[in-house]
Amino acid sequence: MSILSKLRCITIDVTGTLIAYKGELGDYYCMAAKSVGLPCPDYKRMHEGFKNAYSEMAKQYPCFGHAAKMPNIVWWRTCVKDSFIKAGYDYDDETFEKVFKRIYASFGSSAPYSVFPDSQPFLRWARQNNLIVGIVSNAEYRYQDVILPALGLNKGSEWDFGVFSGIEGIEKPDPRIYEIALERAGNVAPEEALHIGDSMRKDYMPARSIGMQALLLDRFKTADAENWRKAGAPVLPDLVAARAWLTKEEKVAAGQ
Repeated sequence: MSILSKLRCITIDVTGTLIAYKGELGDYYCMAAKSVGLPCPDYKRMHEGFKNAYSEMAKQYPCFGHAAKMPNIVWWRTCVKDSFIKAGYDYDDETFEKVFKRIYASFGSSAPYSVFPDSQPFLRWARQNNLIVGIVSNAEYRYQDVILPALGLNKGSEWDFGVFSGIEGIEKPDPRIYEIALERAGNVAPEEALHIGDSMRKDYMPARSIGMQALLLDRFKTADAENWRKAGAPVLPDLVAARAWLTKEEKVAAGQ
């Protein structure tokens, strides 16, 4: 029997698994600054500023401000403003608002992302094999409503349901996000579901903790992949390999 024959549902992570960022963060902040006649901010300082600002916002207002009922655009405006300030750029309010609108629009479109070539074929193949396919992502609502459809990953043809932290108010590695996914799939038993992601901490461990099967993709040859394997996780290079892994017939010991 293959692993595929035992499954009713596959859940899958988005960033690093189905899609990747194009270019650097600084590219988009630079374009936004230039659009209002400002010089390009320093890439390294901007990257560090954003990393620190995002970390602070995620800690203070997790899940993009879900519990605080903070509108998505307000969460991001605060984060981007702090990013610039931490990088050493304190624009006046009118100038900042123009820059922010450009950045917010860019990251709410398909522009900064590319889809891995094996993503759409894998999702369609899974659904053709009568599997319920769910997206589980620490992302805000625009991934579901705008970004994934703009990248050709549509609800109804590539996936059946989504669980997004900005909508649910729960984020990985909290195992409850996977419990929600199993409920959305129609109360599928954990052992009949497989989660695919690219993080041991956020994807593999929490999914396994509630009894789901799980595997990790190592698309970028990360230094951590060897440790993942040593910890017992199946680690594969891409979704083509995942498909082969799922359909491989497991050998049954003689006499069983």
